[in-house]
Amino acid sequence: MIHEHILNTVGKTPVIRLPLEEFPGINLYGKLEFFNPTGSVKDRAAAYVIEKLLENGEIDQDTTMIESSSGNFGIALSAYCKFRGLKFICVVDPHISPLNEMLIKKFGATVVKVEHPDENGGYLLNRIRKVNQLKKEISNSYWVNQYGNPYNAEAYYYTLGVELIEDFDHLDYLFLGISSGGTVTGLSRRLKEKFPNIRIIAVDIIGSVIFGHPPKKRYIPGIGSSMVPEILKMAKIDDVVMMDEVTTIDMCHELLSRFNIYAGGSSGSAYGAIKKYFTDHPVTQTDKPNEVVTLFPDRGERYVYTVYNDEWCKNFKENHSEMKKL
Repeated sequence: MIHEHILNTVGKTPVIRLPLEEFPGINLYGKLEFFNPTGSVKDRAAAYVIEKLLENGEIDQDTTMIESSSGNFGIALSAYCKFRGLKFICVVDPHISPLNEMLIKKFGATVVKVEHPDENGGYLLNRIRKVNQLKKEISNSYWVNQYGNPYNAEAYYYTLGVELIEDFDHLDYLFLGISSGGTVTGLSRRLKEKFPNIRIIAVDIIGSVIFGHPPKKRYIPGIGSSMVPEILKMAKIDDVVMMDEVTTIDMCHELLSRFNIYAGGSSGSAYGAIKKYFTDHPVTQTDKPNEVVTLFPDRGERYVYTVYNDEWCKNFKENHSEMKKL
């Protein structure tokens, strides 16, 4: 098939089987969302939300789009806003990786960097405050708000959810890393309509406040949050697995060495959570194993300075070990 533009190729990502001999009671599959045009699952939301807003007349060609993101959504919005001829301001913080900042700028966005941590020790709350300030200062501006915009969840309900239903005749489990909440909200609602008995397992990281745990400094982006996403109220989650960042790093490297999958931090968290969950909740092997699917939301290149940097990993693990002794 010939396409007129690379950004028209969003979606229809491949699914692969990951044989886990140590868990014979499950069939594990991964949907490779890093095959999307700008390299992540967030392409789906960026493309859908912008199209929906223009279609409904909620924005026009003179609207300035604003969003808080130091990662994949900022990259995706930068590309799709430029594609649609829209101005875009991306509010980031000092933890943004040089690669992500470069991509956001190269795709045409204006970057505004928040320099001071908020009361939780992160930057998210102050980034949101900066977004609200910019909204007041700029006429005809629109805050995308991935944490509360229902179009964000709709994007996954109508795209990724439909694809998974086409890919599978039956599903028993979905494991999904949680951040802004849009993906799990849209997917959980869509999949439970088709597979009423499916269990939706949310995967979060220690230090995230999403599920009532105390805030703590986090180092690997793409999973967890310093605030509880408003949109998550509509999600249908059955259980939560909390992961630590050391295990996340190890699981990312295992995905690469074992399956040749070069994926980002939240992929390692989800993969590790699957192994942890089925160790704690063994599934009896039968003629019909449980069908388990997860997403690999982004590429490993986004984590070249952290998860896939041997020196960074060594220092991080040493510091983490010292902190646990205190």
